[in-house]
Amino acid sequence: MTHSSPTRTATGAARPGGPGLIAGHTVSRVGYGAMQLERLHGDRAAAVTLVRRAVGLGLDHVDTAQFYGDGFVNEVLREALDPADGVVVVSKVGAEPDREGPVPLRLAQRPEQLRAGVEDNLRSLGLDRIPVVNLRRTDSGPGLRARGDQVVDLDDQLAAMVALRDEGKIGAIGLSSVTLDVLRRALPAGIVCVQNAYSLVARDDEEMLRLCTAEGIAWVPYFPLGGAFPGLPKVADEPAVLDAARTLGATPAQIGLAWLLHHAPTALLIPGTADADHLEANADAGGITLDDATLAALDAVPSRSTQVSLG
Repeated sequence: MTHSSPTRTATGAARPGGPGLIAGHTVSRVGYGAMQLERLHGDRAAAVTLVRRAVGLGLDHVDTAQFYGDGFVNEVLREALDPADGVVVVSKVGAEPDREGPVPLRLAQRPEQLRAGVEDNLRSLGLDRIPVVNLRRTDSGPGLRARGDQVVDLDDQLAAMVALRDEGKIGAIGLSSVTLDVLRRALPAGIVCVQNAYSLVARDDEEMLRLCTAEGIAWVPYFPLGGAFPGLPKVADEPAVLDAARTLGATPAQIGLAWLLHHAPTALLIPGTADADHLEANADAGGITLDDATLAALDAVPSRSTQVSLG
């Protein structure tokens, strides 16, 4: 039996964190970032089981990419997900695997590379259309920086993405790792979500968040607990977070996720894990209530920059 209530998924599970919206789809505000499934490369059955557990917990928004595990993660999702689950799969393009490089990723920013990335995602996911595809740029946050022929004008990239949408291969366009100026320039293309590095300890993008809220654009923070690279601050190290966790009987990670849900009304979370217990803890974070005093203490945590370049 399926359920049409916005608080429940197609399988009847309650949506952790309540309902949110992305590209017109109602999804759980706590979703699942599938990148960590790559850690289960040697145990495909365990990876499939974990995805099925996520569906059972009500996580019906899954974030992925063809370059996660060089297609392995998408193939797991193809095996694990049934159309009847009603899961909204969001992917991204703009990079590709690089097994021989200093980091296992290289940029793929040119329009023809974006199109090839969408085609690869469609094949590995076994879909005719991907509900949302994010254009991963390199304008902000930690990570790779574009050089040479990978420095591509935004308008050229958006033209390729709009064409793919017009062809029905993608349902909607999102952006990742962008500045406020880039988002403003892209708005006429119909942007439905923004994925930027953002957490309690890295709040560079407050003005962008306000714009997303005003425009009804989903805010999908990656690295929601900070600490993605050496030298970056971690949410779990903050005294205010530790105090709140002790008071509420939660983990510091759960407090960090709960703060995001309270702070950003359009936020959809995609914490990733390859561990079933962590998966359940992430889902449970959607039920944590933070009172005004706790929120004030967390809001007072200083924000630090995420501008770390990997090349």
